[in-house]
Amino acid sequence: MMPWAHVDDHFVDGAWVPSTGSERIEIVDPATEETWGSVPAATPDDLDAAVAAARRAFDTGPWPGLRPSERAEVLRRIADEIEKRAEPIAITNTRENGSPISETGEAAANAASIFRYVASLAPELEREDIRPFPSGVGETLVRRDAIGVCALIAPWNFPINLVAIKLAPALLAGCATIIKPAEATPLSIRFVVEATADAGVPPGIVNLVTGTGLTGDALVRHPGVDKVAFTGSTGVGRRIAAACGELLRPVTLELGGKSAAIVLDDADLDHFSRVLIRSCMRNTGQTCYISTRILAPDTRYDEIVDRVTRTIAAAPQGDPFDPDTIFGPVATRRQFEIVSEFIDSARAEGARVTTGGHARTDRPGFFIEPTVLADVTPRMRVAREEIFGPVVTVQRYVDIDEAIGIANATGFGLGGIVFSSNPCKAQAVAERIDSGSVGINFFASNHAAPFGGRHDSGLGVEYGVEGLEQYIAYKSIHRRASA
Repeated sequence: MMPWAHVDDHFVDGAWVPSTGSERIEIVDPATEETWGSVPAATPDDLDAAVAAARRAFDTGPWPGLRPSERAEVLRRIADEIEKRAEPIAITNTRENGSPISETGEAAANAASIFRYVASLAPELEREDIRPFPSGVGETLVRRDAIGVCALIAPWNFPINLVAIKLAPALLAGCATIIKPAEATPLSIRFVVEATADAGVPPGIVNLVTGTGLTGDALVRHPGVDKVAFTGSTGVGRRIAAACGELLRPVTLELGGKSAAIVLDDADLDHFSRVLIRSCMRNTGQTCYISTRILAPDTRYDEIVDRVTRTIAAAPQGDPFDPDTIFGPVATRRQFEIVSEFIDSARAEGARVTTGGHARTDRPGFFIEPTVLADVTPRMRVAREEIFGPVVTVQRYVDIDEAIGIANATGFGLGGIVFSSNPCKAQAVAERIDSGSVGINFFASNHAAPFGGRHDSGLGVEYGVEGLEQYIAYKSIHRRASA
């Protein structure tokens, strides 16, 4: 299987169908600045065709009528098919967004594990749920029906897995879908779509259209769509929420973050250093939940700044296809400009750069040196706004109450970490952090547990049985109790 490059089609009703328009979206390799691929920008006719196919497949096709256990078997086959495509998925993903191959090489296996886990939830949809009236006059059968046609809109940082966590539960529930990938990463997801077809998903249940933000907006507002699931920036998420509010359309939003890692005074700094990059700068800092604000106790502040600086400075940056590379480029020219502006603002406001702090001028590509900013105060822009690049800040606190206050003094509420050698002490601090997820001495997503944000970080959840419920419409059938 060779990676796609220049393509002219969308996936509609079970086939690759040529676009009806001529507008193109070019794909630029952020490590070389080479334009190496392109896709069509969907026209209104293309979008209408995709939604119509999904609508027919849901309203009249066999998929929603299958038992959940039957759909689960197809999900397991999808997982197998995705794993067969692991290499081209990784290569294409890295060329699209510059994520190191050590990161993208895991994408297929992780996506497959999501499909297999979601398949295991089929009994949740098959169990009979009968609830008696409290008065004793009757009983209610609670049905879990598929919510309908779902628009799945994904970002560019993890273009495979952030579709998988939407597509898998939508399919198990019996929904039909239209996937709209980010402009920068429209090719790698084609392998997943191809995998669904080869696994036996009926035509029209999975559709793919490529396009700009205007395409995504039109999809969100399309009258044939019943549900929207979006991962991306808080700004775009607000606009989607407003549109869905007007339409009374269910929506799941997984948005930005500005999470904090609270390092307690008893933390094991050797362990902290080992998990630092994965927890606080994963994917060149382009991960929504990472804890980019490190909060260090005054008594160990200099020691922690030194540990963070040495760990980040020692991590290799370069060719994302080199398996030893930890930091690649940022994904787009615009993101390169945004991150550079943040670093300039930090300097202007008095932050101290302990490593990095500049764009790379020794090579092509959108490379920014991995950067550590010390002496950051809560009022600085870099302490308040999501940067989404290879930058971490280190802030000082005096006591636990101040640390928790700093951690919670943000409009976001997605992730967070507590580092401590005392599990009970760490648990107590974690419970006071106002966030959808908090890790103790590490951070990772658990397919079996809900993941979602509070406040500006989103609405609803993904993962777990709770993520499956986002694609369910409940129906209560009231009846007299059986004699």
